[in-house]
Amino acid sequence: MELRSLQSPCAVSCISHGGFTEKPFLCGLTNIKLPLENRNCPNSKKLQFVDHKARVSGTAKLKVEARNTTSSDAGGKDENLVFVAGATGKVGSRTVRELLKLGFKVQAGVRSTQRAESLVQSVQNMKLDDVAGGTPIDRLELVVCDLEKRDQIEPALGKSSTVICCIGASEKEISDITGPYRIDFQATKNLIDAATSAKVKHFILVTSLGTNKIGFPAAILNLFWGVLIWKRKAEEALLASGLSYTIVRPGGMERPTDSFKETHNITLSEEDTLFGGLVSNLQVAELLAFMAKNRSLSSFKIVEVIAETSAPLTPMGELLQKIPSHRAEVNASGVSDNANTPTPPVSESSSSKKEPEPLKPTATRPLSPYTAYDDLKPPTSPSPSANFVKLQ
Repeated sequence: MELRSLQSPCAVSCISHGGFTEKPFLCGLTNIKLPLENRNCPNSKKLQFVDHKARVSGTAKLKVEARNTTSSDAGGKDENLVFVAGATGKVGSRTVRELLKLGFKVQAGVRSTQRAESLVQSVQNMKLDDVAGGTPIDRLELVVCDLEKRDQIEPALGKSSTVICCIGASEKEISDITGPYRIDFQATKNLIDAATSAKVKHFILVTSLGTNKIGFPAAILNLFWGVLIWKRKAEEALLASGLSYTIVRPGGMERPTDSFKETHNITLSEEDTLFGGLVSNLQVAELLAFMAKNRSLSSFKIVEVIAETSAPLTPMGELLQKIPSHRAEVNASGVSDNANTPTPPVSESSSSKKEPEPLKPTATRPLSPYTAYDDLKPPTSPSPSANFVKLQ
């Protein structure tokens, strides 16, 4: 990345990140320091912060070459680097910590640094022995990125080989009728498109039970402005992307606390088999981190996960092995197994007598039960019609 001043050596203006103090930009990077009154975080200076929305002051003009935007960098992926979208959320923040426990380096995608303060603090409080990559805080990088702005995403992914998407519209903002469309579908699709362009090696998407079902309890959740419909459309975008994928559909995560795992063991099921159930945010985060570590076990799978008291404590690897993969079967030479099957010879007399019959269209199963919503438009605020007459 290059930083050049074209007119004057004016310093780049410091962007306030609420509670943080920072040094001027250097090659597009800033070093975050926690508030000075916090003396309990001796490693706080080591946290690196990347801001792809830099602004300049005065007449200074800067040229910043973003990371991983050229085709020459596309193949240089770091197998130990994971990008987590929604890293400040309940599932996302726990996923960041679980990845760090496994020795990964993590790029935490956040919308603002203010919301990342608790994540940084929780990572600094982790009691782990140093690994080859350093302490957990050494392996964490904050990346400010708005997933609703497509041009910000691919540079933010950098050299990440795996992307984990934990975003979702906030249920607290029930009045925002556009939330599920903007976040659960459009922002997620933007991330999928960027990951495809960046040639990311694996994409893990967290959605919800019921995304591919019609009826109870899916109908209840869809009262939240069609959230499951938009989540399913995000799944379809991932399935059509050509990326190696894993789709995780957890049960309800609102009530269970982190101690839920002490009495409930997770169980995994194939797609479209579960109708309900509970699981904790921590259990889902542990599953996501395990999938990132074991891509061969999780690739091209759709997994539904809940936790039950009656479920035996089973290693995650064994649970994942039972879930079928949707990858096409190929042999070691990369050719379909039926490619080497000999075909019976056809005599000239028989071929001349019969003309080939036209192919008949075969009925295919719709990708989604929401076929009636194929032309569904994003929600907008109601506006008065042309025939509207104001009453006096």
